[in-house]
Amino acid sequence: MHDDVERVLFTPEQIQQRVRELGEEIARDYSGREPHLVTILKGSVPFFADLIRAMDCPLSLDVMAVASYAGHQSSGAVRLTKDLDDSIDGRHVLVVEDIIDTGLTLSYVLHNLHQRGPASVKVATFLDKPSRRGTHIDVDYVGFTIPDAFVVGYGLDYNQRYRNLPYVGALKRHVYAG
Repeated sequence: MHDDVERVLFTPEQIQQRVRELGEEIARDYSGREPHLVTILKGSVPFFADLIRAMDCPLSLDVMAVASYAGHQSSGAVRLTKDLDDSIDGRHVLVVEDIIDTGLTLSYVLHNLHQRGPASVKVATFLDKPSRRGTHIDVDYVGFTIPDAFVVGYGLDYNQRYRNLPYVGALKRHVYAG
C-alpha cells in the first residue's frame, strides 16, 4: 500500500494536532448550544471520531451516506443511500465531511438538510480542494487546504483501499489512471 503513495502530504502528528485545534475552535463557537454533528460516510469516519473526542462540549451525532463516485471519477449524480436516524428540526447542525472536491455531493447534502428545518447548518471538512470546486460552498471549518492531487489515507480511499493509512498521501498516478 505505502509503495502506491507518491508523497505524504500530512503526517499522523500533523493530522492529530490540526484536529485538536478544530475541535477546540468548534467547541468554543458552539458554547451554550449543543451541536448535532452529521457525518457523511465512509471517508469521514476517522476524522469524525477524532473530532468528537477533541470537542469538550455536549453534542449529538448522526450519519448519512451518499454516493457520487465510481473509482476516481464523479458520476455526476448524487443519491442518498443512508438517511439520518433523528430529526434535525430546530437543531444546530454541523456537517462533518472528509474532503470537499467539486462540491457536488456536499451541495446536495446541504440542500437536503436545509429542507428539514434546522436552526443552523455549518460545515467542517478535513480536506478542502478549492481548485476543483464546481459550485459555491461555504465552509466554516477546514482542516487542511490541498492542491489538486488524488489523496488517500485517514479515511480517504481509491476503490475502497488505503482508508487505513495513518497519514494523507498523494496516490501515484499510474495506480488510479492505469
